[in-house]
Amino acid sequence: MHQPYYKDLLTNESDLPWVRLHGVKDYLDMVQILKKYPKIKNTFNVVPSLLEQVEDYCNNNIKDKFLELSYKPAKDLTLSDKQFILNNFFSINREKVVSLFPRYYELYLKKQANSDFKEQDLLDLQVLFNLAWIDPSFRLGIQELKNVQYKGRFFNEQDKRIVLEAQKEILKDIIPTYKDYLNSGKIELTVTPYYHPILPLLYNSNTAKESNNKTILPKKVFSYPEDVKAQVFDAVKFFKDRFGLAPIGMWPSEQSVSERILPDIMNSGIKWIVTDEAILFNSLKKKKRDTELLYQPHSLKREEGELNIVFRDRNLSDMIGFVYHSWKAEPAVDDFMKHLSNISKAFKGKDILVTIAMDGENAWEYYTNDGHDFLNLLYQRISDADDIISTTVSEYLKDHPVKSKIKHLSPGSWIYANFNKWMNHPYKAKAWDWLIDARKALELSEFKTKNEKSALAWKQMYILEGSDWFWWYGEDPDGSFDRLYRLHLRNFYTLIKKDIPDYLDSPLTT
Repeated sequence: MHQPYYKDLLTNESDLPWVRLHGVKDYLDMVQILKKYPKIKNTFNVVPSLLEQVEDYCNNNIKDKFLELSYKPAKDLTLSDKQFILNNFFSINREKVVSLFPRYYELYLKKQANSDFKEQDLLDLQVLFNLAWIDPSFRLGIQELKNVQYKGRFFNEQDKRIVLEAQKEILKDIIPTYKDYLNSGKIELTVTPYYHPILPLLYNSNTAKESNNKTILPKKVFSYPEDVKAQVFDAVKFFKDRFGLAPIGMWPSEQSVSERILPDIMNSGIKWIVTDEAILFNSLKKKKRDTELLYQPHSLKREEGELNIVFRDRNLSDMIGFVYHSWKAEPAVDDFMKHLSNISKAFKGKDILVTIAMDGENAWEYYTNDGHDFLNLLYQRISDADDIISTTVSEYLKDHPVKSKIKHLSPGSWIYANFNKWMNHPYKAKAWDWLIDARKALELSEFKTKNEKSALAWKQMYILEGSDWFWWYGEDPDGSFDRLYRLHLRNFYTLIKKDIPDYLDSPLTT
């Protein structure tokens, strides 16, 4: 579960609403669905910077323009308010979500026709945008929301308040629910480095060359191993503070790994990590896919200690993440179970571990009924299967000693076993150069030493090291991530009392 760090540290404003909206659509129901399936064990990965922003919403410590314009009475909306709402309040899957609400789809068509929106149209749009983002299990399970949904149109301000207040209550339940399910042994929780950085590139940006020797690199080298340690150790501390115990597993951001980041992960107390199957085969110099190697955990024994590692079945993980949403639930689950049955037959009753690891939030918007039809059927079929046991990684490792050792872990991520998504583009390289300049400026400033006075400047630097800014350069459709990255950089220079470079006034892509 992950979202970028949207909040402006100087104003507490959030440029985009996706923490709140994914919070009411994905993070809670994905855990609660397990209540119906006692045989199903799941591992959920949380990113501290995401949960920190969830807490900001719960504690009213964030200003969200989307939320403010949702609360604002429709009769008081200015012309610019109306334009913002019309431009942004259809931001959800049209076929799988908007079309389910007749009035919402009617308003969508009205917008497409450039028709004038009256006060009631705008009020209905405010309600329906926020209602549609709420998971169907809550829209139908919370009576007040159910009443609003059944009303369908001609909403009033009280209807809108019911929807928005329900969103806040759902957000408040996320962390306590994870904690309850964790304590009951129903799930395992793992953690990601605090602000979701690509650790191998923080250690040394030239690492990108090791997995793709033609990659486009920044002009300078970013190499701050101490930041790797901080992002890992701060994440473990956050996890302990929220859940009352230390995490055993870690999902390195974007499953990005390298040999040089292992010591800090080991020293933090983490016992296992997960990455993509291609990393396994590269590490063992295997040219062909070998499922006997894939379907078992492996050990990374080093001077600093020992770390177990599991590798996801890319095909099965990506079928759920990117393919099955276009299928009906029953044939999709039939196909998935057929794959598992074939794997079981191939290994003739041997005890093997098949790891499915995928994005926990973005897939479901493309599924019918936000994925509930698919997941309910999948969990029931797995529960009923004679040759499948659902387990967590830590649970499996307790009873199955690791036999295979990997002497050198090949660098890469879940995307083609390289770092192209964050490095191999002129805009990405330029963004890294800007980050390198900022990191050097911090070293030369009065805020170099970590203390109470410098805490916010260091926080801003770690936010800038997050993966998302680099991911989107070269394919940022509306420039929102470029705006956010430059905002965070401008704030950083303000925090260390240095002049803001002129180049931050214009999009990086110009």
